Amino acid sequence: MADYFGKDVFKLGFGLMRLPKKGGGAIDIEQTKKMVDLFLEAGGTYFDTAYVYDNGGSERAIKEALVDRYPRENYTLCTKLNAWMQCHDEKSAKQQFYTSLERTGAGYFDYYLLHALQAGNYRKYDEYHIWDFAREQKEKGLIKYYGFSYHADPQLLDQILTDHPEVDFIQLQLNYADWENPDIASRANYEVARKHGKSITVMEPVKGGALAMPVPEVQKILKAADPDASFASWAIRYVASLDGILTVLSGMSNVEQMEDNLSYMKDFKPLSEEEQETIHKVQVTLGSIHSIPCIACHYCTDGCPKQIPIPEIFTARNEQLIYNRFAKGKEIYDKVVEGIGRASDCIGCKQCERACPQHIGITKLLNECVPVMEG
Repeated sequence: MADYFGKDVFKLGFGLMRLPKKGGGAIDIEQTKKMVDLFLEAGGTYFDTAYVYDNGGSERAIKEALVDRYPRENYTLCTKLNAWMQCHDEKSAKQQFYTSLERTGAGYFDYYLLHALQAGNYRKYDEYHIWDFAREQKEKGLIKYYGFSYHADPQLLDQILTDHPEVDFIQLQLNYADWENPDIASRANYEVARKHGKSITVMEPVKGGALAMPVPEVQKILKAADPDASFASWAIRYVASLDGILTVLSGMSNVEQMEDNLSYMKDFKPLSEEEQETIHKVQVTLGSIHSIPCIACHYCTDGCPKQIPIPEIFTARNEQLIYNRFAKGKEIYDKVVEGIGRASDCIGCKQCERACPQHIGITKLLNECVPVMEG
């Protein structure tokens, strides 16, 4: 690989979007501390959170599990400013930065991202002068490097990078399942970023957990190639093998996931030609399987006027689509909608679709769920 910004960074990053939970939904701080300890002991340094993660719980948790327990020079911390969620004007958008500093207690951020730019929201960052704001914080020493995370097409990405060549890095959704997916455009976006010479942090390498426990047809292919390798290891090593990768974020939710990821990333080896061919077979197989590509980020539920648990409903539906377990899917559905919104409560406002980074036609899919789940 050629030299690039961040080449020597440990290639596994600790994504803090899906931290372990206790009963009642609170973040399990003690388990998070154990995961932090294991990560740092193995040589990991990159922690990634965001203002909107878990309504701020993620930032507060990393203060307790990491910032309050380790010298500042022992780790790097990334967080994000979202100009279209949990804010309503320029002042409230910029306040996210100061709130994140207070929540984390980190003093400064090593990495900072304008969060989840898409076709429907990227102009907010211009309207609220967030690009200039990020540059100003960098000049003050409160940010070391800044960039943006991105969920749209390569043409817009090319435009944004042309307009903002000053960014240090970008964050992209890259995984083998979405490599040629036109809605996500992993390959095309990767190529645009590298054309502009930008280093990349990878999000969703296991596609919200879907590639950590893939469909049975894929499991057979991967187990035949290497019976001892975890399914997640294939996904994370695939993107870590690309040129220009700063680090690959894994949203680990328990100690066991951390231990598995470290087992093959501590002494990372890129995929061999034979392993690349195995992934190609998997990609062909995935292309023939119909499912709902939800990653359970919950951006869609934040403003739902009917409190519909969209990701959980789609999990139930995928039980039927992927595994033909129709009774099980309905059982899951009945449980997740108890006392809150049902698929039939959707009023078609489509705020969920405007927020969805996977560009899923949520309204249509919820309507399709009604007869099979509620009939």
